[in-house]
Amino acid sequence: MEYSKLEVWVEARKLVNLLYDSSKLFPKEELFGLTNQMRRAAISIPSNIAEVCGRQTSKETIHFLHISRGSLYELETQFYLALDQKYIDANTFDIVLTQIQTCKKLLNGFINYYKKLI
Repeated sequence: MEYSKLEVWVEARKLVNLLYDSSKLFPKEELFGLTNQMRRAAISIPSNIAEVCGRQTSKETIHFLHISRGSLYELETQFYLALDQKYIDANTFDIVLTQIQTCKKLLNGFINYYKKLI
């Protein structure tokens, strides 16, 4: 399976790009705080999806998909915090939240597919 052709990976990559674009505007004092934490969580999402392609069993695959999903929820929370701190505006938040919801649906579908293989 070629991970770069998976819709879930493509959409997660779009989410990473949205995060990088919006976090460029965060205050400099957040560089090693929220900005760094958000970037690590975002990068983890498509990275763990890609890692799935090298796994031998459905059980291993599901494990890495769950890690990816956990990072997605972590990132969602961090975007709420960025909105609370006024680091992003409501429009940016809505765009990102829509992309997060897309990724959640695709990732949950992918997890359910592999659960049926067990």
